[in-house]
Amino acid sequence: MSPPLFRLEVVTPESPVLSEDVQSLVAPGEDGYLGVLAHHAPLLTALKAGDLKITRAAGEEVHYSIIGGFMEVTGTAAVVLADGIEFKDADSAEAAASPSQGREV
Repeated sequence: MSPPLFRLEVVTPESPVLSEDVQSLVAPGEDGYLGVLAHHAPLLTALKAGDLKITRAAGEEVHYSIIGGFMEVTGTAAVVLADGIEFKDADSAEAAASPSQGREV
């Protein structure tokens, strides 16, 4: 049996980045990293610079670097409003550490 999914929306001031159903999300909150699963309690928090880890419906992990923003979580969805974000693949950890380098989304 597959784990329950929730809707994740990731948006920057420039454009939407991601909109899909996911298993989990780990985000850099102001007071530490926050894990989100389906049916999470409602939450609104500021985000700081760090790694945004997403586990997709099929179990694949995807990593992004964000430079801050906000996150709202309800029981069925999470919305990340990122000030800036960039894809972080396994071979480009150095490029993702600096928002001015690498591929920006």
